[in-house]
Amino acid sequence: MIISQFPKQADVIIILSGGEGRVEQGVKLFQEGYAPQLLLSNSQEITGPAGDMRQTALSLGIREDAILTEDAAESTYQNAQFTLPIMKQKGFKSAIVVSSDFHIRRVKFIFDHVYRKSGIELTYIGADSGYNANAWWSDRYSRETTFNEYIKMIGNAFGYNGPEAKGSLEQIKRWFRR
Repeated sequence: MIISQFPKQADVIIILSGGEGRVEQGVKLFQEGYAPQLLLSNSQEITGPAGDMRQTALSLGIREDAILTEDAAESTYQNAQFTLPIMKQKGFKSAIVVSSDFHIRRVKFIFDHVYRKSGIELTYIGADSGYNANAWWSDRYSRETTFNEYIKMIGNAFGYNGPEAKGSLEQIKRWFRR
């Protein structure tokens, strides 16, 4: 599931909510000079002791004027849907998209679909999540993560996207637990 690419210069770093280490990875890329701005998707989600994504970025030394936010996304599909208009409005032509390492394959699938005719170049970077890609069966976290991501990927391929798809995933997981 892990397909992280090498970072390259971009107009902005889009950081998706939903996992520890994502903001830190995006901030690291920012501090290394890969982009002059961060775009936090679903920025009000709590990410750690500092608070939400914005507060975490600020606590890590990012200037307020370097942070853009989007606060409505409730799914990976909506992360893509709701960041695209911001990208266009700001005239951005490239972005680094940051999410958890195990999530990047599905992020790429969704963002490439939503951004398809935008002319915006995307690069995908995974933040370390503790997921064991080489022996995904060896621990509970890696097994459940693998199962969840493949079920979600199949659902996304068949057009199940957004918050309503999360309910369907929960139903499927309940079937398998019986």
